Amino acid sequence: MMDVLGTAFLLSVVLLGIHSYFGIEIIKRGIIFTDLAIGQMAALGAAISLMFFEGQYLYLISLSFALFAGFLNSIAIRNVKHVEAFIGLMYAFGVSGVFILLSKSAHGTEEFQKLLAADILFTPLGEILKTAALYSLLGFVLFFLSKKVTGRLKDVLFFTTFAVTVTSSVKLAGVFVIFALLIAPAFIALRMGNKRVIIKSWIIGIIINIVALGVSYRHDFPTGYTIVFFHALAAMLSTLFIKDKNGTQSKIEHGKKAIG
Repeated sequence: MMDVLGTAFLLSVVLLGIHSYFGIEIIKRGIIFTDLAIGQMAALGAAISLMFFEGQYLYLISLSFALFAGFLNSIAIRNVKHVEAFIGLMYAFGVSGVFILLSKSAHGTEEFQKLLAADILFTPLGEILKTAALYSLLGFVLFFLSKKVTGRLKDVLFFTTFAVTVTSSVKLAGVFVIFALLIAPAFIALRMGNKRVIIKSWIIGIIINIVALGVSYRHDFPTGYTIVFFHALAAMLSTLFIKDKNGTQSKIEHGKKAIG
């Protein structure tokens, strides 16, 4: 039991590390569904690999689609008035593309479910360590470059590193799981104030993951969807039990400040 849960817990900690940063930035920018859109585009790339190349070049094709989606988002955030509508359409494009492709596969439904929410209980340790190394490198790049670039170049840096992160994350955990890990802990942490938000987000996410993994293992529930369920539940309950210390400033105002 501890071997299985230990590996899954380690993966959840690795995923939460960099996603806490991205989640906070995305909420501040007011582009909440960017992760779903870019993640779904990465999933579309994976579906193309599965359908036409028998799973070969999966990461490369997924990354190409995610980078293209990230590039489009970096342009849309400055040039499109109703950017959330654009992001929603990108997500719809990715979902419909995956459905169309996998409808021709004998195992299409099973493959689609894995792309949405994978079972992280049996993720190989080697994959987790490689992902941790990649995220450390991306974090290093963001730390040293984000304060040195401005304007459109800063948007390109943000969405490029985000696309690379999401591609690796979707491969391991699925689109919905990554969305939950990205948004829910950051949402709760931001409601608690602006001090040490990333640390609070990481701690909150780890606690929720421990509960979700325990319940999933004990009751034999689908691991990915159990994680999504508990993260969403915790975020919803936080609106009842945690007073928002950031006031009532709208996400649009936050977004304008973020992309200034």
